[in-house]
Amino acid sequence: MSDIQYKNPKGLFDPTPFAFSHSTTASGNGNYVFISGQSGGEGLEHKLSKDFRTQAKAALQNLETVLKTSGLTTKDVLKITILIVDHDKEKLRIWTEEMHKVWKNNQFPASTLIPVPKLALDGMLIEVDAIAFKLL
Repeated sequence: MSDIQYKNPKGLFDPTPFAFSHSTTASGNGNYVFISGQSGGEGLEHKLSKDFRTQAKAALQNLETVLKTSGLTTKDVLKITILIVDHDKEKLRIWTEEMHKVWKNNQFPASTLIPVPKLALDGMLIEVDAIAFKLL
């Protein structure tokens, strides 16, 4: 596991209820792992549900699958970028709930959420990419 520090300066609002940290820092000898955007597609068929929560869960599961191939877990993730089609308060609430289920210790990665009108494939509602750090 990487030595990762999560920083939320006292002069800024507490971001943990919203499932992110203001910054994360990795230290030690290691490698950065850059993970391409993972959609909410399920299985080898990449089935896309019309339900946002289902896709959000699948995107996080897909992220965990890719992390595992490098011997990593979500604890090693420093930064994520989330793209949400037609973003609104309800989708933000759902996304935050699903993040809290995965990052149970409230040590969230730094995060940027970008509302978008459309993603690469018809029916994609969410895409999540990540930067992780693997300690050698």
